[in-house]
Amino acid sequence: MYKLNILQYNNMQNLHIKDDMSLNILSNNEEYNKTEKEFKEKYSFENINSFSFSKSGFLSLLLELSKKGKIAISVGETQSLIDAAMLFEELGFEIIWIDLLKDGNVNIKKLEDLNIDFIFISSYVMDTFVQTPLEKIKESTNAKIISNASAHFDKNSDVIYFDPYKLTGYSFHGLILFNEDLFEEQAISNKDGIALFNILEALKNQRFEISIKDIFIEKLKDALKEDIYFFVNNSQTLPYSLHFALKNIKARELIRTLALDEICITNGEGCSLGLSRPSRIIQAMGYDETTSRNSISLTFTQKLEEKEIEKIVNTIAKKYKQIKVLNQGN
Repeated sequence: MYKLNILQYNNMQNLHIKDDMSLNILSNNEEYNKTEKEFKEKYSFENINSFSFSKSGFLSLLLELSKKGKIAISVGETQSLIDAAMLFEELGFEIIWIDLLKDGNVNIKKLEDLNIDFIFISSYVMDTFVQTPLEKIKESTNAKIISNASAHFDKNSDVIYFDPYKLTGYSFHGLILFNEDLFEEQAISNKDGIALFNILEALKNQRFEISIKDIFIEKLKDALKEDIYFFVNNSQTLPYSLHFALKNIKARELIRTLALDEICITNGEGCSLGLSRPSRIIQAMGYDETTSRNSISLTFTQKLEEKEIEKIVNTIAKKYKQIKVLNQGN
């Protein structure tokens, strides 16, 4: 099987539920504390909390932060955060939205005139994985940068959080790391030892391959000719990711048929969450809903020989052409 959708869906085969990671107020919780210390030292943060990686979980974070200052959010962030922010606004609170440009980059210039205290902005945009240089964000604002570090960690982040489903394939709690007393001390009953251990294990085992991206691009161009196009500049995306689009088909049709050949690709976050929605990110860049359904994302985690790449690309091209012919007949 060729899993080219790891950034959106990583099926962790060896989930561990260890008795000594359970927490007890009458115990010293040695194993949990050891693992928590390792996690904090890995990313150089003082504190770590568990939280529900969902609309309600992010809403609770926003409500805590709202007591301390103004919040901005990039529209290129994870869907759960976007949903929480929209509910936050419905409750009467203010969110300052940072939009995406047509080329997929975050509109950093908008930050220059803003008076904000916190900004949710990651070192990459969801779906396209266009990189956002957080050092430039630092130059534009004094706000604390809160980032999703599941696919890439940037040391310019002031707070980082991890998506359990994207890292493991399981929906337990997410984790957020921070310094000082930005968030309230967490009750022992709310700390998730299963999440802590398995997310750390997933991050330790996270491997990416950066040597085959350019080969894939050229092979795809050769096989698909005028049928392939690009929403973003792939020299600006994470080096182990590739984003492109195929004309006149819905990506989910290709995703389903390629799965039968054991080739796993994705249309974006909605696809990995089992939703039939087109890419929200592509629409945020200014494209219509129909066009946004053309987008496809690949992730490279293993070294592939050129013959293997040709096999994958030829299968993609063959299935695409079959789908396009069938659609024209309807």
